[in-house]
Amino acid sequence: MTRKAPAEDPGDSRLRVGPPKDYAAGLPAVTSSLRHAHAQMGVRRSLLTLLSVNQKTGFDCPGCAWPEPEHRHRAEFCENGAKAVAEEATLRRVGPGFFAEHTLAELAGRSDYWLGQQGRLTHPMYRPAGGDRYRQISWDEAFAVIARELGALDSPDQAAFYTSGRASNEAAFLYQLFVRLLGTNNLPDCSNMCHESSGSALTETIGIGKGSVRLEDLYEADLILVVGQNPGTNHPRMLSALETAKDKGARVISVNPLPEAGLLRFRNPQRPSGGGGNPTLRPVPADQARRRPGPLPGLQPPAPGGGGRRPRHGPRP
Repeated sequence: MTRKAPAEDPGDSRLRVGPPKDYAAGLPAVTSSLRHAHAQMGVRRSLLTLLSVNQKTGFDCPGCAWPEPEHRHRAEFCENGAKAVAEEATLRRVGPGFFAEHTLAELAGRSDYWLGQQGRLTHPMYRPAGGDRYRQISWDEAFAVIARELGALDSPDQAAFYTSGRASNEAAFLYQLFVRLLGTNNLPDCSNMCHESSGSALTETIGIGKGSVRLEDLYEADLILVVGQNPGTNHPRMLSALETAKDKGARVISVNPLPEAGLLRFRNPQRPSGGGGNPTLRPVPADQARRRPGPLPGLQPPAPGGGGRRPRHGPRP
């Protein structure tokens, strides 16, 4: 049985401060993933859905854009991904009665977490001019509203048709076909909002606005710098890639004032025989790092005439 959506918004009331963890993932992450999935999808739906995440015959996880390896585990997702999938595939429903009960001003004061936990919409909803809440309309009425607004434009180029990275390929194809038939190609997507700055900088620097390496290249690296991100918190699937690279001899340097547990010791749930977990980094206090001259701690210069391990793949454009 699934759990009902929370009636009260917890906000920050449940936050607790305790001693820092000395490792990340492991069995607690598996337990937490299943608990969140079961709360919104039930047992059977949770198993069927999670076992399809990031599989070749399944669907991409909506949690992040980390690439899938060629060899995939049956459980190819992290705790964050399980939470994101549970919220997307939830059995909770938000019907017209929900909006009759809550005004827009009230909903604007709720947290994103509370809003996301309520469930999926069941009907088209519309706020009339001057209204203080959404009300239910039919699909015919919804399409009529859209047609009226588009028809009132002087040019189709005055409209922008934003798309989501969570849309299926089929839905995105039909959407862009409709927009181009209307007479415009104003089709920004979530990449414009998330990656416009990095894409522009990469284009000016290397001539292409996206990553130019494959996941397998990371496995063969001699040195990996993790700067300005917390993979153990934001995209934990990267930890397994760092673990693979480290097993092959790579050195991992993280520039992070926060001693993040996932980068100090990672217990890979896919390798339960790993015992205490793989020590990813050996932390160096920030004051020592600032005072220490010369090479970074733990980083050995290459031997004369040696270039380290040969990459598995050839040069990439």
